[in-house]
Amino acid sequence: MDADATFTTFDGHSRRLTAPLADTLTLLHAGPRAGLLTFDDRTGRGVDFDLSGTLDEVLARHLPPEPRSGPGRPKLGVVSREVSLLPRHWEWLERQRGGASAALRRLIDEARRADPDGERRAQAQAAADRFLDAVGGDLPGFEAATRALYAGQRAAFEDALAAWPPDVRTHALYLAAPALEGQ
Repeated sequence: MDADATFTTFDGHSRRLTAPLADTLTLLHAGPRAGLLTFDDRTGRGVDFDLSGTLDEVLARHLPPEPRSGPGRPKLGVVSREVSLLPRHWEWLERQRGGASAALRRLIDEARRADPDGERRAQAQAAADRFLDAVGGDLPGFEAATRALYAGQRAAFEDALAAWPPDVRTHALYLAAPALEGQ
């Protein structure tokens, strides 16, 4: 996980903490965990951590490892994963300058540069939607909030959240902010 990422922990509809991973793990390891929900603020996804063992063991298990030296590109954060493509796609990729990996990186970077605002908006919408669904799915105005989020209507989004618990409303607005810029 990214050491700069923040996580928000809720106890019911009350926010307990928004903090980097190490502080979040410390809170979760320290006390009763029943009813606590923790969300990755970049994605809005709920996260579960293996909290068994000592705090040092928990931190070692979940904090990103120190960059190692050696072959590969650890400083760039290169991660090997599997990609499934048709043979004609592999053939095309292999003919590209630098091979398949370099061609895929270039294609992704070009797509991200083509519409950075659109990508940022889409990521914020997805993160806010995941959070809204997990915490606010049973709150009044949930459907209206979701419609306003995807329509980019800040005032309608805020109106739909008006009756929500303050901590949930504040966090939803925080996650949705990039999707509602200029509205």
